[in-house]
Amino acid sequence: MSGSVKKILLVEDDRQLSEMVTDFLTSEGYHVKQEFRGDTVAKRVDLFNPDIIILDIMLPGKDGFAVCRDLRPNFSGPILMLTAKGTDFDQVLGLEIGADDYVIKPVEPRVLLARVTALLRRGQLPNQSQEVGEVNCGDLHINRTSRKVTLQGDNVDLTSQEFDLLWLLASKAGEVQNRDYIYKAVVGREYDGLDRSVDVRISRLRKKLFDDTETPFRIKTIWGQGYLFVPDAWS
Repeated sequence: MSGSVKKILLVEDDRQLSEMVTDFLTSEGYHVKQEFRGDTVAKRVDLFNPDIIILDIMLPGKDGFAVCRDLRPNFSGPILMLTAKGTDFDQVLGLEIGADDYVIKPVEPRVLLARVTALLRRGQLPNQSQEVGEVNCGDLHINRTSRKVTLQGDNVDLTSQEFDLLWLLASKAGEVQNRDYIYKAVVGREYDGLDRSVDVRISRLRKKLFDDTETPFRIKTIWGQGYLFVPDAWS
């Protein structure tokens, strides 16, 4: 890990688990603060200004879903959710309210570290020209440096991975991007055939960018291949 020390806010009410994870991530060079209640997270975020939040779902005071939903409008960094449940409902709901990824407990420290590292590597997509800092298609304007998106003059609020996904597709407008490439570039791992996180983010992007969710015309699904950003659909 290069550059300044990255700050992690770990929100987990199991103190033994929290201490174990904190010790491990600290040994890997991260600055970790612990929080044990959901209803105190917002204040700690304001004071600590973390680069990433690791957020358990089952918390006293306020559950992780509510915390994530409340934080997302003002916190642009990655949110990694911890869940003891392996159901699609938990995973998809977390992604839909703005989480960037999830890990199912019991937590394997090396897996958690890999997810954290991948999330903090946002904006460093492979095979992208570093000289291209903007994409403009009709009324849609994307600035890679400021990570700002506007549509018809209005700001579009995106999570970190939603922005990375949009940038990947828009910077290669008119070219189908397959799932394997998208998962490696945006999620930071191989597509396992089951992970629905990119599908959820595509759905969220379509809603935020006023695409037709039933028959998309701006970000199209090319069945059996991947996704296509249509460059002339933004006027």
